[in-house]
Amino acid sequence: MLIDTHSHIYEPEFDSDRAQALQRCLESDVQLLMLPAIDKESYERMFELVRQYPQMMRPMMGLHPTSINENPVWREDLARVEEYLHHPPQGIERFWGVGEIGLDFYWSNDYREQQMEAFEAQIEMALKYDLPIVVHTRSAWTEMCEVMERFAGRGVRGVFHAFSDDVESYRLLKKCGDFLFGVGGVVTFKKSKLAEVVKQMDLEDIILETDCPYLTPVPHRGERNESSYVKFVCAKVAELKEVDYQVVAEQTTANVKRIFKL
Repeated sequence: MLIDTHSHIYEPEFDSDRAQALQRCLESDVQLLMLPAIDKESYERMFELVRQYPQMMRPMMGLHPTSINENPVWREDLARVEEYLHHPPQGIERFWGVGEIGLDFYWSNDYREQQMEAFEAQIEMALKYDLPIVVHTRSAWTEMCEVMERFAGRGVRGVFHAFSDDVESYRLLKKCGDFLFGVGGVVTFKKSKLAEVVKQMDLEDIILETDCPYLTPVPHRGERNESSYVKFVCAKVAELKEVDYQVVAEQTTANVKRIFKL
């Protein structure tokens, strides 16, 4: 059994063949999809998918850092996140994490303070509701590590989605809480720096993801990504760790179940 811990399969890129994509998941033994939220523009699409496939989907709730940029009502959107965590919408039993949240200074440095405020507020929500955080980081690893050091010792747990920094950050973040590290399609790329980092990570700290429809792994790089392709990530991690595919599948699934309390 495999779990795609980061799937945006509710996005419009799958409107023409979503049922077929989900069937391909089952044929590849991908039996659970963790769905990170983005913002109010996509929440309802995610909710509807969960209502259609409740056994296969595990939704999360959060406000993506880039959805704060150029958004004059981001604090209202943040309040909506907490309202949903407190009162899930009809047909949604519960949320399994607070995500995806984080810091992203790739596109602009103009909203650093707002992103930091929103990120820390959502970490507090996760602590309040005893949920893991699912963290997006882009062009902000130094700031991310500083934030997590401030929260060290408070019981924060979660996932660093699409982990892309070095071994030193991996070790530092492990000291800040109970954290796992999402490995996706980038690890399959030729000359991937992540591959060298994965070799030094403990398998007990790794979970698998696609981030579909983005970051498609080899041998489908350049095409739309989908959750069934998490099997290629599993195979690459097995190669790098010099263990059997089944060992990686079983351990990463156990890691997901533990951190999300599935």
